[in-house]
Amino acid sequence: MSHSSKQISIVIPAFNESKNIKLLVDRIDDVFEHLSYQYEILLVNDGSSDTTQKVLVELSQINPKVHYVEFSRNFGKDAALKAGIDLSQSNAVITIDADLQHPPELIPQMINRWEAGYEVVYAYRKEANPHYSWFNKMASRSFYHLINQLSDIDIENGISDFRMMDQKVITVLKSINEFEIFLRGMVKWVGFKQIGIEYTPAERLYGNSTYSTKALIKLALQGITSFSIKPLYTAVYLGFLFSVLSLLYIPYVIYSFYIGAEVHGWASVIMTIVFFGGLQLVILGIIGIYIGKLFLQSKQRPNYIIRNTSLKGSQ
Repeated sequence: MSHSSKQISIVIPAFNESKNIKLLVDRIDDVFEHLSYQYEILLVNDGSSDTTQKVLVELSQINPKVHYVEFSRNFGKDAALKAGIDLSQSNAVITIDADLQHPPELIPQMINRWEAGYEVVYAYRKEANPHYSWFNKMASRSFYHLINQLSDIDIENGISDFRMMDQKVITVLKSINEFEIFLRGMVKWVGFKQIGIEYTPAERLYGNSTYSTKALIKLALQGITSFSIKPLYTAVYLGFLFSVLSLLYIPYVIYSFYIGAEVHGWASVIMTIVFFGGLQLVILGIIGIYIGKLFLQSKQRPNYIIRNTSLKGSQ
């Protein structure tokens, strides 16, 4: 198949990115102007509260390459990416953020790796994002380290949602219907021939990042519990460990009883109770997360609801 007969879909999730979208679309158009590929740009409005939808409609009217999907509410970035993947009919899909931190100029390199036989070409930060604070850099490193230690997948530090996937990978992802899908981990989990490309993120021009510390913690828990039951085993190991350690206290109690010595330590007893009480709540919380996932998955609710779209036959 010649290059000119191959089509590539560029999927862009957008949440309150009205000022960035047109700039990104223009840069993508400039990149493909020098490439012999058919392409379409699919923008997914993830329940934005600004004028994002208005911008998408206007772009789709003046640029035949641009299509949009509007969600009924905010379902999350991964749901927006999944929607774009589900609606794609191209030979490959490129996912990229709308905040202009992912350089579209890297797309030709991705296509070259794809044409060389790689089915997933993903971008990862060469070094810590220079535009992040020290706390955010530390949180990012801790996030990926924790996922790699407690899950059954291996994700590079700084991996992003900027990636290119072959039609074979897309077909598999379309068949997956998990609730609260963690796409970064899922793409790694499906396998195929993958390769990474280093990049340096640009500074966000407009808007603010939607990833707060709370959101990162939630994302980490979601990623870990989606691909591993290691936390449950860890809870069991902790239970055994502290049970064994508690046995070491028995000789001291027997000795104190034998010599008639009063057993002191009210404060230490209270601290011990509080510690083990907290540990039990953590373990119950871990179990609760898994049970909650089963509960939500059993309802078979869709990952997203489309309110409106410019794609024919998709409403």
